Amino acid sequence: MAYADLHERSITDPNGFWMEQAQAIDWITPPSKALFDETAPLYEWFSDAQVNTCWNALDRHVEAGRGDQVAVIHDSPVTGSITKLTYAEMRERVAALAGAMAAKGVTKGDRVIIYMPMVPEALMAMLACARLGAIHSVVFGGFAAHELAVRIDDAQPKCIIAGSCGIEPGRVVAYKPLLDGAIAEARHKPDFTVILQRDALAADLIPGRDHDWAEFVAGATPADCVPVAGNHPAYVLYTSGTTGQPKGVIRATAGHLVALHWTMKNIYNVDPGDVFWAASDVGWVVGHSYICYAPLITGNTTIVFEGKPVGTPDAGTFWRVISEHGVKSFFTAPTAFRAVKREDPSGEYVGNYDLSCLKQVYLAGERADPDTILWAEAQLKVPVIDHWWQTETGWPMAANPVGVELLPVKLGSPAVPMPGYDIHVLDEGGHPVGPGQLGAIAVKLPLPPGTLPSLWNAEARFRKSYLEQFPGYYATGDAGYVDADGYVYIMARTDDVINVAGHRLSTGAMEEVLASHPDVAECAVIGVSDDLKGQLPLGFLCLNKGATRDTADVIRECVQLVRDQIGPVAAFKLAVVVDRLPKTRSGKILRGTMVSIADSKPFRMPATIDDPAILDEIAMALRRLGYATASA
Repeated sequence: MAYADLHERSITDPNGFWMEQAQAIDWITPPSKALFDETAPLYEWFSDAQVNTCWNALDRHVEAGRGDQVAVIHDSPVTGSITKLTYAEMRERVAALAGAMAAKGVTKGDRVIIYMPMVPEALMAMLACARLGAIHSVVFGGFAAHELAVRIDDAQPKCIIAGSCGIEPGRVVAYKPLLDGAIAEARHKPDFTVILQRDALAADLIPGRDHDWAEFVAGATPADCVPVAGNHPAYVLYTSGTTGQPKGVIRATAGHLVALHWTMKNIYNVDPGDVFWAASDVGWVVGHSYICYAPLITGNTTIVFEGKPVGTPDAGTFWRVISEHGVKSFFTAPTAFRAVKREDPSGEYVGNYDLSCLKQVYLAGERADPDTILWAEAQLKVPVIDHWWQTETGWPMAANPVGVELLPVKLGSPAVPMPGYDIHVLDEGGHPVGPGQLGAIAVKLPLPPGTLPSLWNAEARFRKSYLEQFPGYYATGDAGYVDADGYVYIMARTDDVINVAGHRLSTGAMEEVLASHPDVAECAVIGVSDDLKGQLPLGFLCLNKGATRDTADVIRECVQLVRDQIGPVAAFKLAVVVDRLPKTRSGKILRGTMVSIADSKPFRMPATIDDPAILDEIAMALRRLGYATASA
């Protein structure tokens, strides 16, 4: 079935379409129907089914005779080690951990916080929870104690599973003092913790509360898979918002299984046995969906990578991993490629490796500027597929369905809506706008399986955040347009659409132009307050490594580029060269924080910021331009 027919059927006959996709899952009790809409605008999928995620991710492959296939490869350049675990070994270790947890009283519906580095045990902890029907909440390893405490109080976990430390290039990050501080601060206290002791730094354990992982699982009676209802939460994942209380996104079990399984062949074009690598972290939604669950549900080999795009040891580390492990489909963030491109603009490292195994590359997490895509295509000689989704959706909203039909690539677009996503562009009054017109991107309800049904213990907040702005739609918070061919263009968060003398302009469109300059490795554009025009765009430019030209010349050329390609209406006259941009640990640029600094508004230090010192550098750059600056 061609893409257009497939998408049309998913919208006009969601029950029939998704019941067909559900046949790929092992059910304990099959669902009677796909969509449960009795409480609209709150929707559920496959609610009356009984199923277990861990069975579908591990046991069924072992039972089918594929237990000797490698399930997980741990590639850790920071420790100089590579470990491979088969499906049989993973099932054995997950069942033992689940059994030990059950012996300590963890049962279906209990919450378990996981605070781990990029090690196979992080996946084992997630799958052990799924085996018992416990609801895990993974918190990015090394998150500040206060942020962890906030999540402890919201999720109220029975136990916390943590690593003793994380390993970064040149340093070891002790997790246990952060965990102890978080538990001390939190009102809710877990019954116990399990600590994976790593060779780089062993943690001091508190007798009676803390348990050494190895001792904890030794001699444990393996646990069987516990049936759960289709609408049972598989996990809660807190969004990495920069302000306020984090939102606990719920992922219902059955829809999660069905949707993720569909994506692996149809979007990522991999079959059982193929090696798939998502270079992300288990603390983010990409790590949940495409390091842990989707590859294992489908029977792929997944890679857990403990390293960085550059510096572990160099800008060729991605290519080494792909070549060494035979990666067929590779998924990373545009910011990772920009880091590699900045260090190795001519792609010298690429030529050191045999990448004939690689068939396609996927980018997500932020806008993929055309320059980055063109660079990657030129180096790798394979399709580079931009796609768009969110923590809330759990899987792509717009993509190029390579496994169904490779559609023509349009630079700057993550291509077309995926099944179940009925995407519209609306004006401020909620009215649809025409092709090519900028507006708020919204998805007509119901959202497809695998997307959030609500927020953890916060239904009213769910309705306010996503449903009330445009009744009958899910508000994505993104701005953009859809062209005459149905291709979606994500130009900015709605907060990043700026108003210059009455003209609504996309900062993303300006960034796209700036990124095309040969000396610019990375950039960001924000809107700063202006007494005359309301807002003016201001550009931050990071230059390629080795760039020797006068920065004033580069800035002048960049200003002219925007004027030539967008027009004088953009009023783009201000730009500054900086060494780096402030980002979250998942690679998103903190534009809102930069705006607050420029406009002298107080702001809360983002919990997810990669390096707070960068904000001081941004403030200094803004002072050079004459802007007053605010502090956290």
